[in-house]
Amino acid sequence: MKESMRIGVYGLGRFGSFWAKELAEHGFEVIAYSRRNKTVPPGVRLGSEEEVLTCSALFYCVSISAFRDVLARTAGNIGKDTVVMDTCSVKLYPAKVMQELLPSFVQSIATHPMFGPDSGKHGVKGLPLVICPVNCKQETLSWWVDEFARWGLDVMHMSCDQHDREAAWSQGITHFVGRTLSELSLGDTKLATKGYRTLMSVVEQTCNDPMQLFYDLQRYNPYAKQMRMGLKGALDTVMEVLKKQEEIE
Repeated sequence: MKESMRIGVYGLGRFGSFWAKELAEHGFEVIAYSRRNKTVPPGVRLGSEEEVLTCSALFYCVSISAFRDVLARTAGNIGKDTVVMDTCSVKLYPAKVMQELLPSFVQSIATHPMFGPDSGKHGVKGLPLVICPVNCKQETLSWWVDEFARWGLDVMHMSCDQHDREAAWSQGITHFVGRTLSELSLGDTKLATKGYRTLMSVVEQTCNDPMQLFYDLQRYNPYAKQMRMGLKGALDTVMEVLKKQEEIE
């Protein structure tokens, strides 16, 4: 089955190019479409929008904030046998959009490869990938779960709500802290401890991603505000403790 499948990748940004390369390296015929980027990774062929939309499976690799507009514009041209998957870093929002905009006969799965060009540069084996059924047959879901497992990925099957709740306190907080630390313009120092270097690696990794991803993670995850308020509350608590210690002295 795999040999006869054509996989479409819609969007060749930083993640889309990386994902297209991974699909090609794992044995798929990959066709990509991009309105701007005309450079494709090795093993990937540039195709027309129409060709990509009618592949056996179609991965949308666009920003979270652009997903609704892109899907609304392209949904009517998607093949009746095409399996549609998003790769957004939130899951409730794109799942809702796919339910609203895709024809009922088009199968859809919400996915989140929880890695990218930085964390996956030495291979994706052992890295986590979340998969959430939206509107698909069990056999289709099982096939993709097994396929990703063959890559050596840690495939996690969960609801979109559980994903967003947990991601707010893992990926969301990591990006928030990384972007906050970057505002301090911290630099290298001979006194750098292992812990400091770890913090700097968080800054580097999160700030390598587009700023739009940071905005979208905070805006489209319904649990992100709760995370930010919890973080602020924790910071206020620590600051208050230090203030009391200063008053004692």
